[in-house]
Amino acid sequence: MNPELRQKIIKTLTVIITVYLFLLSIKLLGHSFKLFGKDFAEAMLQTTSNPFTALIIGIVATSLIQSSSTTTSIVVGLVAGGVVNLENAIPIIMGANIGTTVTNTLVSLGHIGRKNEFKRAFSAGVVHDFYNICTVILLFPLELKFHFIQSTAIFMNKYFQGVGGMKLFNPLKAILDPVIHQIDFIISGLPFKEILLLIISVLSMFAALAFLIKTIRSLVVNKMELIINKYLFKNDALGMFWGAVMTFIVQSSSVTTSLIVPLAGAGIVNLRKIFPYTLGANIGTTGTALLAALATGNPIAVTASFAHLVFNIFGIFIFYPLKKIPIGLAETVSEFVSTSKKNLAIFLVGYSMIFFVPIIFIIMS
Repeated sequence: MNPELRQKIIKTLTVIITVYLFLLSIKLLGHSFKLFGKDFAEAMLQTTSNPFTALIIGIVATSLIQSSSTTTSIVVGLVAGGVVNLENAIPIIMGANIGTTVTNTLVSLGHIGRKNEFKRAFSAGVVHDFYNICTVILLFPLELKFHFIQSTAIFMNKYFQGVGGMKLFNPLKAILDPVIHQIDFIISGLPFKEILLLIISVLSMFAALAFLIKTIRSLVVNKMELIINKYLFKNDALGMFWGAVMTFIVQSSSVTTSLIVPLAGAGIVNLRKIFPYTLGANIGTTGTALLAALATGNPIAVTASFAHLVFNIFGIFIFYPLKKIPIGLAETVSEFVSTSKKNLAIFLVGYSMIFFVPIIFIIMS
């Protein structure tokens, strides 16, 4: 075999293995969050007293379990059981969209050692945050006033009555869960296993990310860039399509949006091509809850899951034409944080307040 070809094959296999380890660390991070707070998150979802509290609960619960699909699936079950009404379920779903963006922001911090690379990666990580925050800021008060999301979801439900659900095969679960179960078994007898698992997941994520970027750089980046931009991000519609399909398959927008951050850091995909991909990821993440709702056969539960889909569709209709707003915010903030570590610390403190202030608010109330 040609030595040059053999070297390329070895590097390609290295990328595949590193991507697996990167995905495993992300999945492990979400798993450690669940060990910390899944029961707490589920309990919170049952304590909605008004729409504003419901919105906060959606943010906090999803930031704890790091899966908007899981949050909305739990909400669907609570709606089906009559624990949460439809009117309060919709703000929870809105909050879930914000809470799920923590992982991709954390992933971007793995590029902090290189200024330009970090600026690209950070903007790719936070553009999802800014899109979801802008969408909630605009649509939450409008929904309170006019209930247009609820009305549209009720209208859509009329055409899906009697449709049964199905169990979707999740390839990531098939290849990652057995390893996670083994790790759980190994550390099960250790004290503070949740903290230990969190530390392991964060360290392995940053290590895998650093090795992945190094390997990608050593490959023929121009050819990789040509392939990715030609087949995955040729235009906005194709980028949105792949974002939706990949997220629907793996049932986690955290994973699909985090996976694109290293490519942005390496300069292979630019922010304007990433933005439609993140919009598609928001659509794809609604699939799990919709299937769960259809499986229950409960019309109110199906309506709640449609509300998640409708909310994301309205968000796309509004902020895709106004994409300069979330993209501009992401670029401005990434420029600010990449200037100095002090600026990064200021941003991270402010960013963490989005999640910690609601927790304090819930505890005090």
